[in-house]
Amino acid sequence: MVIRSGFGCARAASGRTESSKPLPLAWRLLPEEAKTWGMAEGIEGPIVFEFRVPNELEGQRLDRFLEWRIPRLSRERAQAIIRACARNADGSPRHPWERVRAGEKVVLVRERFLEPEAPRHFELLYQDEVLVVVEKPPGLPVHPSPTYRRNTLSYLLDERFGPGAFRITHRLDKETSGLVVCARPGPAEVAMKRQFQERKVQKEYLAIVRGLVQADRFTIDLPLGRSRGPLHMCMEVNPQGDEAVTEVEVIERKGNRSLLRLRPRTGRQHQLRVHLSAIGHPILGDKLYGPGGAELFLAWLSQGMTPEIQAALGHARQALHAASIAFEHPLSGEKMRFHSRLPPDLVKLWEEG
Repeated sequence: MVIRSGFGCARAASGRTESSKPLPLAWRLLPEEAKTWGMAEGIEGPIVFEFRVPNELEGQRLDRFLEWRIPRLSRERAQAIIRACARNADGSPRHPWERVRAGEKVVLVRERFLEPEAPRHFELLYQDEVLVVVEKPPGLPVHPSPTYRRNTLSYLLDERFGPGAFRITHRLDKETSGLVVCARPGPAEVAMKRQFQERKVQKEYLAIVRGLVQADRFTIDLPLGRSRGPLHMCMEVNPQGDEAVTEVEVIERKGNRSLLRLRPRTGRQHQLRVHLSAIGHPILGDKLYGPGGAELFLAWLSQGMTPEIQAALGHARQALHAASIAFEHPLSGEKMRFHSRLPPDLVKLWEEG
């Protein structure tokens, strides 16, 4: 069975705009903002970002300039950032309606904050001169961001093997546990990343989802694009989006839950989570694509993980685990395969279901 476009769309959106919700006290960058701005190293005081205005944007409103500078930034979000962070040279606040001048530097000042706690360990499964395979625990971000720096897998790799010794070659969400492949910079890293890009890497995930999935085996073929809702980090099913294909196999059914084995044929952002939500079986604990949608996600952002929110989600984190990965060694060409068992929190979740 193949599920294709027309089955339905999965969105983490409630119809509200971002301006209908108060901003959290600690301003957080969205992923695309973090990618645009990068991460300042060794900052002890406020973090200052500067954007120079090009000649062709002379006379633009400040909020429109920020929209241009940061991809996919909404007008409401740009205005909120300006009110919270934009400053003149004398420290006085700026306003969204101000006009920018060619050559001027738009300055945003973000106060330093304490980095949130995260697990600071990983299991080393394999190491040679150019390759490392590790097991990442849930809750550990892979790459630095304006929220995390020291508590990231990349930072821990530098601590263990030396700065820049190994680089992460693919994505894995913060809440997703499991296998991560890292390679030494140079030919090994290039070859390893090429295998991912050319879809030569075979990956399998385990997921605990809501509801009893009826078919034992089937394929989800639903293209994905950036969400048009208020949460810009989300993806959604979109007939004009990029190809996204996931093979699904039911391992076991229990109560009102199913344990699935997932084999992504493509590697789109949030692909497994969106696909399962689109067919009516979201992953337990998924804050973005679960039944609560944007409302529950925003409640978690502002309140943290309360007992009520966890009960609505079904688990404290998304019940998704990167369980198997197979590829060719980037230099020798040897076929390699690694496995990772379901972690204790998901074993307990399944047994108690």
